[in-house]
Amino acid sequence: MTNLLEETLEILRDNGKSFDDVVWIGSPDGYIAKELFLKLADVCYNNSFGGQEIAEDLLIVGEDWWMERCEYDGSEWWEFKTMPVKPKDELHPTRLNNGLWDKLVAFVG
Repeated sequence: MTNLLEETLEILRDNGKSFDDVVWIGSPDGYIAKELFLKLADVCYNNSFGGQEIAEDLLIVGEDWWMERCEYDGSEWWEFKTMPVKPKDELHPTRLNNGLWDKLVAFVG
């Protein structure tokens, strides 16, 4: 069993953030008060395979980062994401498809 609040605070710490860095919490449909999240997140759930237990659209958002729920076959976790930095090199691909698991640079001619 995993405590959602402890898991959340650990992911924040692992990425150099604290709960004070959180700007808002919610989903694309609306936000919830940070204090309410602290209360509701102090719950244990089974994060291993089976069925997803935590709301799949739950987001925690900072200034230039966010955390979103991810799931595979019922196993679930937070994924920490940051805004990408624009690369210095411009690519000139000849296509965007026609390969399994290819990267964009594979299509540069």
